[in-house]
Amino acid sequence: MAAQAHFQKFRSDLTKKLHEPNRVNNVLGQVEEKTGVDRFFMVAGLFGIIALYLIFGHFAELVCNLVGFLYPAYVSVRAIESSTKSDDTQWLTYWVVFGLFNVIEFCSDEIEAYFPIYWLVKCAFMLWLYLPTTMGAHKVYTRFIRPFVLRHQDTIDRRVVNTVNKTADAVRDNLSDLAQKRSD
Repeated sequence: MAAQAHFQKFRSDLTKKLHEPNRVNNVLGQVEEKTGVDRFFMVAGLFGIIALYLIFGHFAELVCNLVGFLYPAYVSVRAIESSTKSDDTQWLTYWVVFGLFNVIEFCSDEIEAYFPIYWLVKCAFMLWLYLPTTMGAHKVYTRFIRPFVLRHQDTIDRRVVNTVNKTADAVRDNLSDLAQKRSD
């Protein structure tokens, strides 16, 4: 019974969102008028098709990564251009989590071999991270990333400085060797 109540609330909230005035909802309204199909079912059908594609589609990885990148990139630019700081923090937090997840996900080919719905789950995770109703990136950041970084900040800082110094030395040595070879 609880699942049915949750579904009804979800459907009611989504239907309300789908009737808010904007370009997409205007188009949905026109299609709804012409076909007689409720816009909730149109959107649910679209999500179903996308979910099936993320499981069986040839370019599922690309679609998933576009979902995780395009909208967040667009609203990040809008956040940079806005005068408020809260949206900047929200999207900077998203990009920290997104970047860390992509580093961890480096072996996605192996994951996908054992977990065939990987791209669907990743896509849902990306949506959970950035949707304003869930604010998942903030939750992941405050629960895992922030405590880890604060606990190990001195070690991280020392290693970053050490790496930068070694890289600068290597570049300087290579440029010096290159200059020496050219003068010979």
